[in-house]
Amino acid sequence: MSIYELVIEMKLLERRSTLYEEKYGVLSEDFYTALMSGKLARYDEYDETRADFSRWKGIYETWRQRKKVYARKMQERELPATLRVQPAY
Repeated sequence: MSIYELVIEMKLLERRSTLYEEKYGVLSEDFYTALMSGKLARYDEYDETRADFSRWKGIYETWRQRKKVYARKMQERELPATLRVQPAY
């Protein structure tokens, strides 16, 4: 996956995460930390939150994976060589 494709996918994932952040009133990172530490277990009783939390967790984990790949690829290249638009002079 190219750096450009990673950026596009991360931005799409961020847009999807934003819907859950606005619905539940917390940022994805805080949600994920609480979920992984078991602090949200009582919400498993409710179908809507269980489904939402499962999707949100998947979105956030995918975003984190893409972010790691992006960071690694950016270390391998210089930013000017990565930009999609080059100066026309």
